[in-house]
Amino acid sequence: MVQSEYTIPLPTQGVRFMQQATILIVEDEVPIQNVLSSYLRAEGYRVYTAKDGASALSQMWAVRPDLVILDIMLPGMDGFEVCRRIQQDFDVYILFLTARSEEVDKLIGLSIGADDYLTKPFSPRELTARVKTILRRSRTPGPRVHTHQPIERPALRFEQFTIDPGCYTVWRDGEAIILTPREFDLLYVLAEYAGRVCNRDQLLERIWGSNFAGIDRVVDVHIKQLRRKIEVDPSNPQIIQTLRGVGYRLVATRIE
Repeated sequence: MVQSEYTIPLPTQGVRFMQQATILIVEDEVPIQNVLSSYLRAEGYRVYTAKDGASALSQMWAVRPDLVILDIMLPGMDGFEVCRRIQQDFDVYILFLTARSEEVDKLIGLSIGADDYLTKPFSPRELTARVKTILRRSRTPGPRVHTHQPIERPALRFEQFTIDPGCYTVWRDGEAIILTPREFDLLYVLAEYAGRVCNRDQLLERIWGSNFAGIDRVVDVHIKQLRRKIEVDPSNPQIIQTLRGVGYRLVATRIE
């Protein structure tokens, strides 16, 4: 449930808001859905809602949201499966809502492409803070074939692959490697510092932001997913190496 803080005054509508993002809330508990919708609309966001996985997937194509707030415990198709299906076609931020505090659930969600999670009960203020943190970073919503306007980060070229932030794509031998947005950003940061070690705290700060309140193992989960996609032998990684007790290092030959 949402804590009683929902009774605090909503922001006045006369304020000029910078937020123009579109948010899809997927939540089967109507009271929670209504509170979150009202609060986020008052913050200046365009908000749409869905009560189950099927309607959420339909809404994805209709409204092309920038962020999906997704409850794990949905009737029928659960939030994990909804997340997987969304990730097949869309580059979009996903914030999980969960009533379960088990770390394994959070790691599963983060490993399949979610950007963050909140454990119920939570306050609307806490949710709004997470939403603002997630949306600080540029991403164009929509199906993968239409995603991402060019952004001001240079392509990074290595003998093994090319990382192109203009289309959020990694190319190897002329073929695209499909990464989730978080995986892409993690690889890009490691590539920026190729040959140098980045520890968990540095990676969390750069990619998840200073307000991230989750578990630091999220970095390890995404590293594992990255290795499955870019390493020839993920069990014996040569590109993303682990320095135990220190951090991770990308080893690749840069082409200037």
